[in-house]
Amino acid sequence: MTRPARIAMLGGTFDPVHNGHLRSALELRDALGLDAVHMIPAPQPPLRDTPQVSPRQRLALLETAIADTPGLKADARELERDGPSYSVDTLRSLRDEYGEQARLVMAIGWDAFLRLDQWRAPEQLFAYAHLVVIARPGHEETPSSSLVELLGEREVDSVSRLMAKPHGRLLHVTLPSAMAISATHIRQWLGEGKSIRYLVPEAVENAILHEGLYQRWQSVY
Repeated sequence: MTRPARIAMLGGTFDPVHNGHLRSALELRDALGLDAVHMIPAPQPPLRDTPQVSPRQRLALLETAIADTPGLKADARELERDGPSYSVDTLRSLRDEYGEQARLVMAIGWDAFLRLDQWRAPEQLFAYAHLVVIARPGHEETPSSSLVELLGEREVDSVSRLMAKPHGRLLHVTLPSAMAISATHIRQWLGEGKSIRYLVPEAVENAILHEGLYQRWQSVY
């Protein structure tokens, strides 16, 4: 019998995409045995500042970064909706695409996890997907009481237990590389005319410099 598809949603501003994002996506793919990781740029995340470059420019950089990497997909579905980017709507769309038996995962970092109870309809997230939280070494903040209440008894301790059902569970994972690369620092260094070599794929660096993105003299589209 063919096993159900294993699909992950990895959202973010990707402002810009860097090697930490890409390495995390690959390690997540391998750790969970995923068939595909949908990397989905948010046009305007509700809990974040407005990104410096347009959604389409960030998507183009992501497509350049991923190229033909097996299992990674640059997904434009949030750019095709009006208004803020709500994960519950994106998960609903992915569930409709892959069917009710697919093992659908939403992967988020530790900082985003701590704010999960502030998201749009957070309790509905588990109706569509599992939640996988990527650990951030050295950070031990305690989840709020409202977040603990939201999570209830959903946590499991293994990938096999997570994947036993299509949705509704929580797993914490620690990825091998834990690359501490900051998009904020990359934007700062670009604005100061400093090199970002080895922080982003070479093709992304070339595209950023060619288009003048994130630089004081940034091109206007």
